[in-house]
Amino acid sequence: MFENVIAKMNQEAVRNEAGSPDEKRTYTVDEIQDILGICRTSAYSLVKQNLFHCVRIGGRIRISKKSFDEWLDALA
Repeated sequence: MFENVIAKMNQEAVRNEAGSPDEKRTYTVDEIQDILGICRTSAYSLVKQNLFHCVRIGGRIRISKKSFDEWLDALA
């Protein structure tokens, strides 16, 4: 289930040239919520547990795509 969502997102990223400004390197909390199929509260709870690298930019949270994908792969 998660693999399909991530594969689709990765395919979209591959369409962009490597190193292009459009290459996605972070997820939002909403994207994490959609990928995992969980509620917003649960998504924020995962972020607060520091299970993957994230930064706060202004009032927004950005999650490292690489660290999130590695964390998710480790669950399988």
